[in-house]
Amino acid sequence: VQLQASGGGLVQAGGSLRLSCTASGRTYDLYGMGWFRQSPGKEREFVAAIRRGGGSTYYADSMKGRFTISRDYVQSTVYLQMNSLKPEDTAVYYCAASPLYTPRSEADVSSWGQGTQLTVSS
Repeated sequence: VQLQASGGGLVQAGGSLRLSCTASGRTYDLYGMGWFRQSPGKEREFVAAIRRGGGSTYYADSMKGRFTISRDYVQSTVYLQMNSLKPEDTAVYYCAASPLYTPRSEADVSSWGQGTQLTVSS
């Protein structure tokens, strides 16, 4: 599956933004989907994931209550709604897919999107 992420930008602290990741391929609904992020000088880290078939979602502790992951099977798209944004959320956000797992580590991921930049100003 190929992934195309979009929706990044510049937002003030406390604001909201929604990222989108559209998948190409006929087996999108069979993939677990997720989001990771990488800040300058840091390793890429897990943000959120959603099981294939929907339902179960998973979040990194620092995102719980602020971020929401969801998926649309008709549009073959996974979303990351981000609220109450903080400057430390500034990063390049990557969407990820896995046919075997709900991707919560880089080792789970079989396909990556190209990344979209989020900058949160204080």
